[in-house]
Amino acid sequence: MIDHTGVCVRDGAVSRAFYEKALAPLGYAVLMDIPKEATGGRVVFGMGVPPSADFWVQEGEPLQKVHIAFRADSREVVDAFHAAALAAGGVDNGAPGPRPQYHPGYYGAFVLDPDGHNIEAVIHSYQP
Repeated sequence: MIDHTGVCVRDGAVSRAFYEKALAPLGYAVLMDIPKEATGGRVVFGMGVPPSADFWVQEGEPLQKVHIAFRADSREVVDAFHAAALAAGGVDNGAPGPRPQYHPGYYGAFVLDPDGHNIEAVIHSYQP
């Protein structure tokens, strides 16, 4: 089981604005800010569903693009994530819908964040 993960981003303020809006439908919020005095001047913050920050964003030069999938509670939450992420400046990378090629019941949506990371919301129990 993964405890926490994260991404490296070029502009911490831009990414914070994106992720706060994009992940709100999933119940995520910024739960922790690491002071710049402790990070060498970089923006570092942790997000999650209270009380645990399980998704971390760190300002710096992204070495590679990553794919992170967030578990949603329903198809409606996946749809809301996609709409919120696009409204926050994300780029569509796969509209909400079933993905039976992955497995029966898979319903997901994909958005590229401001640095091109592939961010997904998914449920595994979709019933048409």
